Amino acid sequence: MSLELLSQLENKIQATLENIELLKMELEEEKQKNNELTEKNQQLQQDLNSWSDKVNGLVGLLNSEV
Repeated sequence: MSLELLSQLENKIQATLENIELLKMELEEEKQKNNELTEKNQQLQQDLNSWSDKVNGLVGLLNSEV
């Protein structure tokens, strides 16, 4: 192998390593976003359950009055 080929290979390897690091950083960001969305989803589900319980209670009151 010539020195030029080795140099090209080294450059490609370096570019690949840099790309891997960027992808790892992006993955960590996406994991963090996913965790935040999961927490938000849980909060919204709790809110929905709370509202559903309140509506069911009110409907029950209306049914008992009729």
